[in-house]
Amino acid sequence: MEDSYKKAKILIVEDEQHINRLIELVLLSDGYHRIQKAYDGNEAFSIVKRDKPDLVLLDVMIPGIDGFTLCKLIKDDPELNSVQIIMLTAKNLEEDILKGFEYGAIDYISKPFSNKILLARTRAHLSNLSKHDNIINYKNLSLDLEKVIVKIDDKIIDLTNFEFKILYTFLTNIGIVFSRSQLLSYLRGNDGFDVSERAVDVQIVNLRRKLGAFGSNIETIRGFGYKLKEL
Repeated sequence: MEDSYKKAKILIVEDEQHINRLIELVLLSDGYHRIQKAYDGNEAFSIVKRDKPDLVLLDVMIPGIDGFTLCKLIKDDPELNSVQIIMLTAKNLEEDILKGFEYGAIDYISKPFSNKILLARTRAHLSNLSKHDNIINYKNLSLDLEKVIVKIDDKIIDLTNFEFKILYTFLTNIGIVFSRSQLLSYLRGNDGFDVSERAVDVQIVNLRRKLGAFGSNIETIRGFGYKLKEL
């Protein structure tokens, strides 16, 4: 039986036709069949608005609207922000990687990448969408995975994508201690870029501040890392 996530709609945004076609063939070989392609940012944005794909494989350096700007446009639109975005790029600088996450990307794969890595990342994110409930509740906080919204007592908390992913990680692993390196590995996979562990500390501080009193539920385990307090 076909895995349910193989029915997901995927949009490939890559201006180099041979790379675009190669990615399409790799996905087709793994059983994905609802695939669309775009070769510039303007065309891609039109497709996203019209068809609302489940996942966009988005190159940064594309004509028209660049990848970073397109990512932000999609994630800032309440009607589109459930669309998941994986950035594909030759850029490997920490500031570019963090910029992608800040604009709403869920993952970042550096070129050249192996077909196995591409499929593993695609499979992981799509299967997570299909197997988890859309809404996760913990005490007075709720996280809506489909709408990418976090609420405390019905008040919306404005989080960056990276902060949202950290909170989601804790909510789906209550009581589990995550080291900084584990959080980085969980959030970005095992391949692609080098980000200092200090960046995790900064994100945790910002997340706690935004969550207010609820932030105390994210505990620091000295010498080990962080966890969400058990109920």
